[in-house]
Amino acid sequence: MEKMKKKTGKFGNMFRTSGTRNGSYSVGLTVVVIAIVIVLNLVIGQLPESLRNLDVSSTRIYEISDTTTDLLDSLDEDVDMTVLAVRDDTDDRITTFLSKYEALSDHINIEWVDPVLHPSALTEYDTSENTIVISCEATGKSTTVSFDDILVPDMYSYYYYGSTDYTEFDGEGQLTSAVNYVTSDVEKTIYQTTGHGEGTLSTTITDLMDQNNYNLSEINLLMTTSIPEDCDLLLMYEPATDLSDDEMEMLRNYLADGGKVMILLGDTNATELPNLETVLEEYGMQAADGYIADPQRCYQGNYYYIFPELSVSGDMADGISSEMVLLTNTHGMNLIDPARDTITTTGFMSSSDGAYAVTETTQQQGDYTLGAVAEETVSSSDDDADTDSSGEDAEEASDDSSADTASDEVTSRLTVISAGSLIDSQITDTFTQLENTRVFMNAVTANFDGVQNISVEPKSLQVEYNTVQYAGLFSLLVIFGIPAAVLIGGFVVWFRRRKA
Repeated sequence: MEKMKKKTGKFGNMFRTSGTRNGSYSVGLTVVVIAIVIVLNLVIGQLPESLRNLDVSSTRIYEISDTTTDLLDSLDEDVDMTVLAVRDDTDDRITTFLSKYEALSDHINIEWVDPVLHPSALTEYDTSENTIVISCEATGKSTTVSFDDILVPDMYSYYYYGSTDYTEFDGEGQLTSAVNYVTSDVEKTIYQTTGHGEGTLSTTITDLMDQNNYNLSEINLLMTTSIPEDCDLLLMYEPATDLSDDEMEMLRNYLADGGKVMILLGDTNATELPNLETVLEEYGMQAADGYIADPQRCYQGNYYYIFPELSVSGDMADGISSEMVLLTNTHGMNLIDPARDTITTTGFMSSSDGAYAVTETTQQQGDYTLGAVAEETVSSSDDDADTDSSGEDAEEASDDSSADTASDEVTSRLTVISAGSLIDSQITDTFTQLENTRVFMNAVTANFDGVQNISVEPKSLQVEYNTVQYAGLFSLLVIFGIPAAVLIGGFVVWFRRRKA
C-alpha cells in the first residue's frame, strides 16, 4: 500500500513540472486555435461567393472599373442574365467574375441553366452552349455573350501546338456593353470617310465602338451629294489625299448645319491638304510645318515619341487618371482666331513649351497644340427664314420664328487630333497601361448628348515575369538569410524551454 502511494505520488508530480505545464499550455492553445479556425471557416462558408473570392491576379481580372459601377448604380430596370452552361465545367474565372458582377446591383439577376439537363433551353433562346443571354423585360431587348468573347483563346497556340491558352479576359467589357445595350434606347451612327487613302481602324477600336453600341459605316463623299441625315459623327482617319472642292463645301455645309466631325491626321502634313487646311483654319486651327519633337516629354530619349500634356475636362476627362498618352510622328497645330466670333476653339492636348516643329531645313521651337475642339452654336431656322420668307412675309414670320429659335439651336463640333498614332494598334496593344484609347473614345462620346463612354478594355492574361536582375545581396538575404534567422530563432526558443 505504501509502495502504491509512492508510485502515485511520483506519477502526480510529473504533471507539476514546468515542462509538463508548458506542454499542457501548448496543447490547450493549439486546441483553441483549431477551434477558432473551424468556426471562421464555418462563418466564411456562409458568405456570398463574391466576397469569398479574392483577386490576387497580377492583372486584376476581377477588378471592376468606375465605368461599370456608375452604369450599374444608375440602373432602374431589372436585367436578367441566363448562363447556358454546365456550372461545374465552366472556367473558375468566369464563374467568379459573374458572382462578383451580380453583387454590384440588385437589378442584376443571374440564373444558370444546364443545357445537358435542359436541352430545350438552347432552342428557346436560339443560341449555343456556353453562352450568356442578357435581356431586359422593360425594354424588350436582348443580346448574347459567348464564353469565347470573355476568355479570348490564343488561336496561334491552338492551331500550331494543339493547346488551349487564353490571351485576354474581357468579362467586364462584354457584360457592361450588353447591359448598356439592353437597357438603353440610344444608338449612334458613325460614318467613316473613304476615298482619300484613309487608314484602317484597328480591331481594338472597332471592338470598343461595338461595346458602346455605335454603328460604324463607310461613306465616300464623292459618291453622294450630301452627308446622310442619320450621321451622328463623321470620322476621317489619317487621310493621305486632299478633299475635292465639292467635298470641302459638303463638309463645311454639314458643320454649318450643326454636324459633328472628327479628324485624325496621319503622316501627311495638313499643309499638303489645302482644302482640308482651309476648313481647319476656318475653325481656328492652323497646321504647323514638320513633325513635332519634344525633348522634355519623350519616350526613352526618342524625341519624336512624345507624351503630350492633357487638359481635358467634362466628358473628355471621364475615366482618365494617369494622363499618360503616347504619340509618334505627330504634326502640330497653332490655334488662331476662327473665321467667326461664334466659334470657340479649345485645345485639350499639347506638347511642352520646349518642343520643336522640325522640317528638313528648320527647327521652330514652341508650344504646339496636338488636339483641339471647335464648337459653334447655329440655328437651323436661319436658312429657312432666308429661303422661305422675304419682304412682308419675313416680317410676319419673324415673331413666330423667334419663339422657336431656342429649340432649333444646335451645336456643331469639330474635333481634330494631329496624330493618328493615338489609336495605332502598335501603341495601344503594346502599352496597355496608357490611356490612348480612353482619350479617343471620350472624344468620340463627347459629340453625343446624354451618352457615356462605357467601353472597357480587356485585361491581359499573359504571364508577367520578374524583371529584377543581378539582385546580389538582396537575393542572398531572401534565399538564405531569412530562413536561417527563422531556424536560429526557433532553436533558441526550444533550447530555453528545454532548460526550463
